[in-house]
Amino acid sequence: MSNKLFSILIVLTLIFTLTGGSVLADDSLAKIKESGKMVVGLDDSFPPMGFRDENGDIVGFDIDLAKEAAKRLGVEAEFKAVDWDGVILSLKNGMIDVIWNGLTITPEREASIDFSRPYLENSQSIVVQANSDVKTKADLAGKVVGVQLGSSAVSAVESEPEVLASFEELRKYSNNTEALMDLQTGRIQAVVLDVIVGRYYISQRPGKFKVLSEDFGGEKYGVGIRSGSDSFRKALNQALADMIADGTAAKISEKWFGKDIVLK
Repeated sequence: MSNKLFSILIVLTLIFTLTGGSVLADDSLAKIKESGKMVVGLDDSFPPMGFRDENGDIVGFDIDLAKEAAKRLGVEAEFKAVDWDGVILSLKNGMIDVIWNGLTITPEREASIDFSRPYLENSQSIVVQANSDVKTKADLAGKVVGVQLGSSAVSAVESEPEVLASFEELRKYSNNTEALMDLQTGRIQAVVLDVIVGRYYISQRPGKFKVLSEDFGGEKYGVGIRSGSDSFRKALNQALADMIADGTAAKISEKWFGKDIVLK
């Protein structure tokens, strides 16, 4: 064996060892294209991001964005409703290709999955009945406050332990719709949820709710992607950038929010 060939074998062995036996390039984009579809996981009761209309069809702001992005990638968007509390697991085990449904970028989630570029700003707002005497977070003392199980609202509230300790109870719901129904009937006194979602609910039920000026902090939305899917993430980011640059994202935003609120 020549010295050159021996050196090449040593290098290949070292690469094989350091990569745990895998020297294959990332093929995440190729797999999406080969399948012909991008499977989008979502909570289908999360208006205006993704929800079912009166005909049972899944519609929403994120739905329109995902459809457009998929078209630019040369595939179809397929939507799969999943339990939001287990949505990260659904992504990691391959049941879905992306989480595209008002997913807040948090350090905890970034440690588990990858994200696209941020595309919307959001905050964790406090929604109360329109005639409520609750005006600040301090007024939540002794009150029952609702949140969606597995949502960033939970971690946002828990990040202020003194405020949380003042609640009579932090009640967790499977979705925001159930929490807001209990708020409307007086079973709870406040709901903490994404301000974009909260304002949409208020617009659909005039005179029922209001959003407090105080909130539990700002955040940004991104598309959740399986860790290591670099080629797919790069292509998806390019599709988003192109949609923003050519005004398509703005038109979708104006359709659902009445103005362009997409991050540039």
